[in-house]
Amino acid sequence: MKILFILLQLWLACVSSLMAQKSEVFNSEGKAIRGYDAVSYFTESKARQGSAQFVHSWKGSEWFFVSKQNLQAFIENPEKYAPQYGGYCAYGMGEGHKATTQPDAWTIVNGKLYLNYNKEVQKLWNANQSKYVQMADKNWPALKNKE
Repeated sequence: MKILFILLQLWLACVSSLMAQKSEVFNSEGKAIRGYDAVSYFTESKARQGSAQFVHSWKGSEWFFVSKQNLQAFIENPEKYAPQYGGYCAYGMGEGHKATTQPDAWTIVNGKLYLNYNKEVQKLWNANQSKYVQMADKNWPALKNKE
């Protein structure tokens, strides 16, 4: 019985440790931007699904790209291409919380990529981008490592 109690405590410690991990980058199944190519937003002005052939690990997530050129560009300057707020919804961050995003709900403002929860939320974001960027920039440091 004592061994069972110890095993249960170890299991609970492991589960608690896993639950406490908080990602600075929104990912789905370990894939940043749901496997879309961050560089393509800038070079092609569209969301493109990356390939398992061109993958780079950065900030605890796998980043996928459509080409070796895009992969290399990201490796050389990930901060230039990675979405703001770790890829969490820019509108949500402006409202003070983390929210998931869809790769097709995106905007580039002043050379920075912003993602939104969906196209409807993107409309709210677009209505007052500068206000939401200012608020999100203030909220991000406190929220980036929280669930």
